[in-house]
Amino acid sequence: MAFVAALILALTAAVLQQLMIEDDTVDRKEPEPNPLRLWREMPDGLRNLLLSDILIRFCERIPDSFVVIWATRTVLHPVSELTFGGLSTIENITAALVYLPVAYMADRFGKKPFVLITFGFFTCFPLVLLHAQSTGPLVAAFIVRGLKEFGEPTRKALIMDLAPEDKKAGMFGLYYLIRDVIVSAAAFAGAFLWEISPETNLLTATACGLAGTIYFWVFGKDLKGRA
Repeated sequence: MAFVAALILALTAAVLQQLMIEDDTVDRKEPEPNPLRLWREMPDGLRNLLLSDILIRFCERIPDSFVVIWATRTVLHPVSELTFGGLSTIENITAALVYLPVAYMADRFGKKPFVLITFGFFTCFPLVLLHAQSTGPLVAAFIVRGLKEFGEPTRKALIMDLAPEDKKAGMFGLYYLIRDVIVSAAAFAGAFLWEISPETNLLTATACGLAGTIYFWVFGKDLKGRA
């Protein structure tokens, strides 16, 4: 029933998008179809963000499929599947509550600090989860998991800021192509690490997140090339 409901919602969203979002009529230049040429034109600031983001997504994806197993089977005081659904609700409500305030502040104070804070929340989640052995600490862990959306819209806006003016759509697509192809390996890595031990899985994820956060802190750029 859950799968059917999800499918219906996805199809409804696709139909509404076509009906409610108008396409622009601006004259477009001929797009660059060759990803290798696009890669050569990718600015250093965007490449640094991409590398940081790849490390952060390893932090997210390594434990991602196993969070439900951790909460409902592994911890000292496991929760029910229904309670896990409540934890996911807390995560999504937390994410929704931070979107608008952060977007407003990012427009005023620059994007890099908010992306950096977001990467910090990604990094903290597996570590907090590791020490969450009952319902109360799990609630705290899922609030942290929701806060990882803290600067996600800001990060996407930063991609567009750093992309060349006449190749923004192509550069955006190349960014996600490279990131998601590489990060897809994290699911396999996560399974092997979980077989070693759940603690190994979560600590490795934290290490990836810490590396990505530090790299972006040192090399990341903001709009107009601000460090």
